[in-house]
Amino acid sequence: MADMNIALRAVGLKKHFGGLTAVSDVSLDVHTGEIHAVIGPNGAGKSTLINLLSGDLSPSAGEIVLGGQNSSGFQDITGLAPDRRARAGLGRSYQKTTIFPQFSAQENVRLAAQAHSSSPLKMFGDVTSDADVNRRTREALEQAGLSARAQMTATHLSHGEQRQLEIAMVLATQPRIILLDEPLAGMGQSEARKVVDLIASLKKGRAVLVVEHDMDAVFELADRLTVMADGHVIASGLPQDVRVDPAVRLAYLGVEENAA
Repeated sequence: MADMNIALRAVGLKKHFGGLTAVSDVSLDVHTGEIHAVIGPNGAGKSTLINLLSGDLSPSAGEIVLGGQNSSGFQDITGLAPDRRARAGLGRSYQKTTIFPQFSAQENVRLAAQAHSSSPLKMFGDVTSDADVNRRTREALEQAGLSARAQMTATHLSHGEQRQLEIAMVLATQPRIILLDEPLAGMGQSEARKVVDLIASLKKGRAVLVVEHDMDAVFELADRLTVMADGHVIASGLPQDVRVDPAVRLAYLGVEENAA
């Protein structure tokens, strides 16, 4: 029987762009109730990996499955388009925010909730009449810390608040696994603190995979850590073990194994 705690499993993922291998034989498990961080230097293959998992890129080889679907185990999503993966329970945010800047925060989240409702065509009718959509909108805004900003036009939100809004839009789709691609990019310290706290709250009842360059945030948040270099996984496991791995210290941190 499959491990029902595994929300997402990637096995032997590869991605070739012509003669360039961006991801080579990458395998990992992302568990419900945990935050799994992926780190590595520029060009390591992190963004390509998250795009493979979300369906924005198709793998050259390998398999991606969602776990915990039912007692029979995993659902193969390798060939599914991003919208089909979203309906299967996978949500993601991008390095650049993908909000509707002229809509209010509430309208942005409601649109995301409507797109994943059982009757999405209701968006052409009275958009405020669907009680389930309204509930999911309110709950997502509240968890993202934006209830007080619900009526504010998205373009007037701060950069950090726009990141919170994008996460709220993901939450409104009721995902079982969330992929976050550099969610702290471009933030000041106070805004980053709010988003770190928000990310920490996301793992309750869900799995979270995050690609991030802020090492302080990574080691604060991560329950498991995977390190990539040159398209390969060079270490994966508990953060305290990965931190002292000689291959990681040399390839990523630039510290020789015998350094003090």
